[in-house]
Amino acid sequence: MRLSLGAGAVSAAGLLMLGIAGPAYRLGVPLGSAFTLVRWSAYVALAGAVVALGALLWARRKARRGATAVAAAGIVLGVLTAAVGYGWLRVALSAPPLHDVTTDLENPPAFKAVLSDRREDSHSLTRTPEVDLLQRQHYPDLAPLIIAQPPRLVFDRARLIADNLGWTIAASDPVEGRLEATDTTWWFGFTDDIVVRLTAWGAGTRVDVRSAARHGTTDTGSNARRIRRFLAALQQP
Repeated sequence: MRLSLGAGAVSAAGLLMLGIAGPAYRLGVPLGSAFTLVRWSAYVALAGAVVALGALLWARRKARRGATAVAAAGIVLGVLTAAVGYGWLRVALSAPPLHDVTTDLENPPAFKAVLSDRREDSHSLTRTPEVDLLQRQHYPDLAPLIIAQPPRLVFDRARLIADNLGWTIAASDPVEGRLEATDTTWWFGFTDDIVVRLTAWGAGTRVDVRSAARHGTTDTGSNARRIRRFLAALQQP
């Protein structure tokens, strides 16, 4: 039983390390150190799973049901923790070094209402040809959305979707066809700014979205995912 409990404790330690990585960053730990904590949480959890597997084989050989159940739980906990930590880290590190993504590279929607909330050390909102090229290479699918409805109807739906996605609305102007908001990731607490711009397009409406992170060397791909999620919801009947 002691071996099973020990293995489970190692797996639980990996889970704890994974859980505190985000809050540690919020409290001031450098982002690189927080990422290292996520990486080591996967190593520790996987080690716990391996030890738990040995404990499981020993417990089954000795026909000890309690120890077998504890060891099995240690395996599951260790494998799941390692998978979550490694999966998240893989997505984060494979994301391009972009912090500003938009559907309109020629005339990106401009931020207004959220500017006062961005600190001096926030990323610049000035886009460069290099940034545009990087976005074209990694997110070629991001483009304006054309909807066969008048701007006012589209705006009402856009506002509702923004609320449902948990965005914090900073400005909402149905006449101008403009919506600004912020969205904060639940784990690391990254705050990103969003602007939605609606333009009359024939008998319909053109929808452009821009999402920009305030800090971090990479947005871990969250801005592109946010835009895709918003536009997909807007296309639903």
